[in-house]
Amino acid sequence: MVDAKELLASILFNSFLVTILLVTNCTHADVTANSSKYTRLKLSDGLPQCLSSANMSTVTAPVLSLITLVCWAHCSHSVQDDLAPVEVDFRSLDYRNVLYWKQPHKAGQHKKYFVQHKVYGDKEWTNTEHCQGIQLLQCDLSQETSDPREWYYARVRSLSAEGYSSWVISPRFHPHWDTSISPPQLKATVTGLTIMVQIRPPRTPLRGPKGTRLRVTKLQKLTFRIYLMHNDVEEEVLETDSCSKELEIPGLHPKTTYCLQAVSIIPRSGRKSTRSPSLCISTN
Repeated sequence: MVDAKELLASILFNSFLVTILLVTNCTHADVTANSSKYTRLKLSDGLPQCLSSANMSTVTAPVLSLITLVCWAHCSHSVQDDLAPVEVDFRSLDYRNVLYWKQPHKAGQHKKYFVQHKVYGDKEWTNTEHCQGIQLLQCDLSQETSDPREWYYARVRSLSAEGYSSWVISPRFHPHWDTSISPPQLKATVTGLTIMVQIRPPRTPLRGPKGTRLRVTKLQKLTFRIYLMHNDVEEEVLETDSCSKELEIPGLHPKTTYCLQAVSIIPRSGRKSTRSPSLCISTN
């Protein structure tokens, strides 16, 4: 009767040799394992389909199973993979969460794309209704990913004359952490030597109960940094939280032109927007 430990050791050794042979792109090899009187493996004359037929009758069933699995994983390549979209990823600005992808180089024209999404942890995927059979290379998933506390996935596949491609899944996406923020809009008025600045936070594509678009500050705490400049030199830098809608800048020089710029800052991460366009105004 065969000793179980000896047989297992022999199978593992032969499996190791087969794995080494296959992972190195199925190169020509002549490998003979003589570690056990119970199994014997010889691979030679490296064939295009990964394995030689030489002495395959001497390979034990478990090793043959491993050969089949590893060969399929490393040496096979399907048409569906060639047609699959590439660089599938979310980009998000002010909680406008858009899935983007690129067409593979081998793909022909007139391709259609199909998108699905799901919350992290869900088993089932959901069709994104407005992104079925589209020809664009993007899909707006803002409504489908509207809870900023959740993690999401999306996936896309293409359809062409050759059939459906494989699905390609995006990296995991979290609106709260992954969205970028725009700078606020500024409006300024002058009273004597004082500039009054009105600050308007950026808005999301999401709508509240009254149908108006929600401010980003409803979903994310922000601070705003205001730059006061004269002749392209920063005269003053001021900060205010998102609760303040106005900022007063007193004690300025008469008959002088000042320019204002602003950035939005996410306090807990330190991330900030680009600067807003310059808004210039002159004192009296």
